[in-house]
Amino acid sequence: MNLSWSHQPLTRRRTLAAATGLAAGALLPTGPAPAAAAQYTNPVIWQDFADIDVMRVGDTYYASASTMHYSPGAPVLRSYDLVNWEIAGHAVPSLDFGAKYDLNGARGYVRGIWASSLAYRPSNRTFYWLGQIDFARTYLYTATAVEGPWSRLTTISTPYYDAGLLVDTDDTLYVAYGNTTISVAQLSRDGRTQVRTQEVFRTPSSVGTLEGARFYKINGQYYIFLTRPANGQYILKSSSGPFGPYTMRQVLLDLRGPIPGGGVPHQGGLVRTQSGAWYYMAFVDAYPGGRMPALAPVTWTADGWPVVQLVDGAWGTTYPRPAVPTPPRQVTPMTGVDTFDGTSLKPRWEWNHNPDNTRWSVGNGLTLRTATVTHDLYWARNTLTHRIQGPTSTATVQLDHSAMRDGDRAGLALLRDSSAWIGLKRDGGATRVVTVTGLTMDGNWNTTGTGTEVASAPVSGGRVWLRANADIRPGAPRPGTFSYSTDGITFTRLGPAFSMGNDWRFFMGYRFALFNHATQALGGAVRVTRFEVSTP
Repeated sequence: MNLSWSHQPLTRRRTLAAATGLAAGALLPTGPAPAAAAQYTNPVIWQDFADIDVMRVGDTYYASASTMHYSPGAPVLRSYDLVNWEIAGHAVPSLDFGAKYDLNGARGYVRGIWASSLAYRPSNRTFYWLGQIDFARTYLYTATAVEGPWSRLTTISTPYYDAGLLVDTDDTLYVAYGNTTISVAQLSRDGRTQVRTQEVFRTPSSVGTLEGARFYKINGQYYIFLTRPANGQYILKSSSGPFGPYTMRQVLLDLRGPIPGGGVPHQGGLVRTQSGAWYYMAFVDAYPGGRMPALAPVTWTADGWPVVQLVDGAWGTTYPRPAVPTPPRQVTPMTGVDTFDGTSLKPRWEWNHNPDNTRWSVGNGLTLRTATVTHDLYWARNTLTHRIQGPTSTATVQLDHSAMRDGDRAGLALLRDSSAWIGLKRDGGATRVVTVTGLTMDGNWNTTGTGTEVASAPVSGGRVWLRANADIRPGAPRPGTFSYSTDGITFTRLGPAFSMGNDWRFFMGYRFALFNHATQALGGAVRVTRFEVSTP
């Protein structure tokens, strides 16, 4: 990921195809599949999981993704077939990298967890997550199970930008990293310090930017898998060891993706199944929803270069399912109903910045006590977010607002750098349900608008249902709509449609968000007794 690179399609280097090879890929048959051949459909996850690192441990597949300013960070996904995924946990329990991640005098929007790496070390049966924060330093976390607990192993002063972690066959730890200039670092045996770092490749000016490293050792060869944001994928190969020299080839460029209106699949990882088949899991830019994982089979040339298998010259919308053992169980759905039972939040939830843990609780619903006095939702702590399921989905919240106080604002938002919400305003002892639009940030992520009320209605009693419907099909700004109910059955539309922008620069896609903040004084609370994401 590169915050300074302009992701605009101003230059398309199609002429590189002839020079570097592998741009065309190999075509799969396009005729009818055999009746017994099960298919999967891309995107395999229509939720925002970008900068994917994917691997297999035994019969289980794992993947990690970027989360920027959301906490906990670095979700770890789990699958048994590469097609159906669940969120198992988070490798970074808290963004304890400075006060700005606590919304304490500063803000961390579009910072935090960028492209990072997930690896498994068989010698000590330990998972490793590695990533740099704010161009300042690199953090390494470990766990013996992806559900956690994860703990910080070390901090390294070198910021390994867009890093790929390799556990070599002799158990040595290497890191490939960099933007345009690609380097390889060797870590100490315990992984706590850097032993050596060396530049191994400098990207030709004809290619431009390469980043997003993934590091592999395959059949004795070392490979560094790199993305050209946001429309290409390249790979480096060394037969002489991890420090090179490396030779480059193009894997794909300007390849038509599987999501109508979306971008080119890129920046992901390679993984091998138990039977020896290879797959490439990339993401597709698909705003306003975010960046969606897509899966394609890969073959290898006789001289050891990967080839993405195409359908009609494009990344296929469907492919035959990977041949894997029967999964031991069904994975946990990423959508559905949550009543916030138990003692902790389910892994599909992430806070906007770090929460104030003294101001929320679960068990018999989610209680959100006001944690910030502000008129700006972007400064409000304890806003809890949930990814939107594409191509369209609806979030419905049952909310007990009987403990709100004057000046409190609580509800359900469509949250990004341009936001809107439906919720409750409590003023002068009276409660209204309102729709608010015009919450905006500029390109430096400073607030430029705190919102304008566009519709309202009085409500009585202590309970209300709030609903937000989101269309996140890419290619154009899409509508989000809001409605409410006093009985959970009949919903009334409130306010005009909100246009969800599809600009890429915030990186993260729109999310559903639950919030409760004060504008006068702390002390109020709301309780979410039920949250449901449903699809048509």
